[in-house]
Amino acid sequence: MTSQTVWTVKSEQDTIHLAELLAAWAMPGTILALDGDLGAGKTRFSQAFAKGIGVSGIVNSPTFTIIKEYNGERLPLYHMDVYRLSEQEADELGLDDYFYGDGVTIVEWASLIEALLPPERLQLYIEHMGGEARRISITGMGERYAGWCEQLKAMGAG
Repeated sequence: MTSQTVWTVKSEQDTIHLAELLAAWAMPGTILALDGDLGAGKTRFSQAFAKGIGVSGIVNSPTFTIIKEYNGERLPLYHMDVYRLSEQEADELGLDDYFYGDGVTIVEWASLIEALLPPERLQLYIEHMGGEARRISITGMGERYAGWCEQLKAMGAG
């Protein structure tokens, strides 16, 4: 089961709102696969999502550390940036322990390791639209995430 929707956001605050909305639906094993233009806001989205699950403190890009773990009030967050990894290198990291663990996993540049990602996930592609505006294409793969997309549609996404 798959569902898609598109949100067009006009400001950083709109992006934060979407991230916090999705964070409210998160549960153990939630997977968010982020892709998009360089500088489009993947890390900013991740920061807002982290705040939404109760992560306090600074959340920054794990570009050079690959994976950062945070304790949230509701759930742990596993924040990954796989931009600098080959699929083979990523496979050797034991990502399944994160994907099927007790927390939420956000993978930036997820398309680079698509074969390693769980089949059920929420994929987000963020595109620059000029200024602070972004188009966020959202694909829910699997029943849970397809349901999230349907809820977003019902809320008048985009």
